[in-house]
Amino acid sequence: MSEAVTYEQVGGVVTLTLNEPDTRNALSPAIIDAIVGYVARINADLTVGCVILTGAGEGFSSGGNVKRMQDRNTAAVQKAPVDIRAYYTTGIQRIPLALHTLDAPIIAAVNGAAIGAGCDLASMCDIRIAGRSAKFGESFARMGLVSGDGGAWFLPKAVGLSKAYEMTFTGDFVDAEEAARIGLVSKVVDDAALLDEARAMAQRIAAHPVHSIRMSKRLIRDSNQVSLPIALDMAAASQALVQTTHDHKEAVQAFAEKRKPKFEGR
Repeated sequence: MSEAVTYEQVGGVVTLTLNEPDTRNALSPAIIDAIVGYVARINADLTVGCVILTGAGEGFSSGGNVKRMQDRNTAAVQKAPVDIRAYYTTGIQRIPLALHTLDAPIIAAVNGAAIGAGCDLASMCDIRIAGRSAKFGESFARMGLVSGDGGAWFLPKAVGLSKAYEMTFTGDFVDAEEAARIGLVSKVVDDAALLDEARAMAQRIAAHPVHSIRMSKRLIRDSNQVSLPIALDMAAASQALVQTTHDHKEAVQAFAEKRKPKFEGR
């Protein structure tokens, strides 16, 4: 049986591929467990400088599994509200909590459809690149649902409040070019070039000192939640740490000697 999410590392770049193409990578319990486990693995591995998240087959992720919704709604015994709440908090909501704590930068290489929770999953990544056939949909209203997986927190940070409301209230699909216009993705490339483009960017990121990149990510993420004086204090503390690393000293020395630095992740 194939892995729900495959893990491949080349140099400092890890590629995570959602690998249930028969459901267009709907977010199954196996996919949830794999993503959460891989985040913990990457956080503990300083050889990882950047992560790419993509989907196998024709789509990035279709979000929720509609067949399971149909089975649930025709079941003889319906779950109580407290049980449904627990289903989310112990299930799909583990993904946003995990990705929010991922130390390494993560790029979503969005191939095909990213719908519902799949759209939210893309918005949880730091950078998003889309193939030309990609489409996004905050489509919960179409199914009489709300975003139960954290999209209401992540999506406005990606596209702004007004556009997040529009996408949520209308359920309209957004193509790749429109996604670029509203800031949901950084760039649009030909489908055949999507992974190559993501890998090239990931390699540029991973070429930098790992402590600097990981602390910079944490600083951007956490500064957005605090006052300016606290953000400045966090920046000073982070600077105090990275200035004592071998890689910082090597970068300064290499610059002075006009040579390429050799970083060691320490």
